[in-house]
Amino acid sequence: METAIRAAGLRKRYGDHEALRGVDLSVPAGTVLGVLGPNGAGKTTTVRILATLLDADGGTAEVAGYDVRTQRRDVQRSIGLTGQYAAVDEQLTGRENLRMVGMLQRLGRRRANLRAVELLERFELGEAADRRAGTYSGGMRRRLDLAASLVADPAVLFLDEPTTGLDPASRLALWAMIREQVAAGVTILLTTQYLEEADQLADRIVVVDAGQVIAEGTSDELKREVGGERLELQPTDPAQLPAALAALSTLPGAVPVLSEDGRGVSARITAGTADLATVAMELSQRGVEVVDFALRRPSLDEVFLTLTGQGGKPADRPEAHHHPVLADREDIKERSLA
Repeated sequence: METAIRAAGLRKRYGDHEALRGVDLSVPAGTVLGVLGPNGAGKTTTVRILATLLDADGGTAEVAGYDVRTQRRDVQRSIGLTGQYAAVDEQLTGRENLRMVGMLQRLGRRRANLRAVELLERFELGEAADRRAGTYSGGMRRRLDLAASLVADPAVLFLDEPTTGLDPASRLALWAMIREQVAAGVTILLTTQYLEEADQLADRIVVVDAGQVIAEGTSDELKREVGGERLELQPTDPAQLPAALAALSTLPGAVPVLSEDGRGVSARITAGTADLATVAMELSQRGVEVVDFALRRPSLDEVFLTLTGQGGKPADRPEAHHHPVLADREDIKERSLA
């Protein structure tokens, strides 16, 4: 498969701070790469280099087959970019915003007008096309911003935290629109502070920390790397917790732990359904009845916290299951790359 984004040994220093320390990336065409990392990890710096907004101090990168250093114009004509905050002119209407971007991209007046109409309808902004963007809701501005990044029909799209600040309904709507672009063959590099977002959208995920890629794989591969699956159970009678712990302890290498609320127990398992059968038999022999008996895989949140060392073992951090990762807050305000 053709590689749409390729980076090797990217380095960038700001004074005494080394923001990137040899980042390598490879994104097949028509796929989504999710980039995760804590504050200051280097995610947005990487995006800026790949989008030709910043020069690397070392390493090489190609986007859509063009070198970001020596073929900047070709790269710029091949990409779209959406930053953390909607970069729309609030004094212009939605239609005028898109027409302006089209003209900046040298589409010509007629094509820019046609493209604006097409995108306004596709992103369900047709009825608001002639209203000032300043009157749009946050979700509408985000859709307009994404539409603007697609005016020139790019082969590669950089999305830097595209759903930050959106309500759940608007986030789901934007996810659907992102999936439409992938289905149409667009390659996407997505940085996000929402781990669920990467889980939902990304074909592969890289975790960046301190300017380096520390892990890479599919969501499933990363979850397996953290430690497999957990069996969680809750006895009907709390007095049977010791017996439930004993049943889980029969599994080879299992270290059962109490749940945070003290009403259930859990342990990692390694043999899948065979372990489930073993525990079910042990519970039956001990006369333990349960109200909950579930197999749970590690969440992407746990993967992130474990890989970056921001928390204890996943079993010790039940609160981490829905903890969003706070990502870089560097704004990408530049809209015109022409």
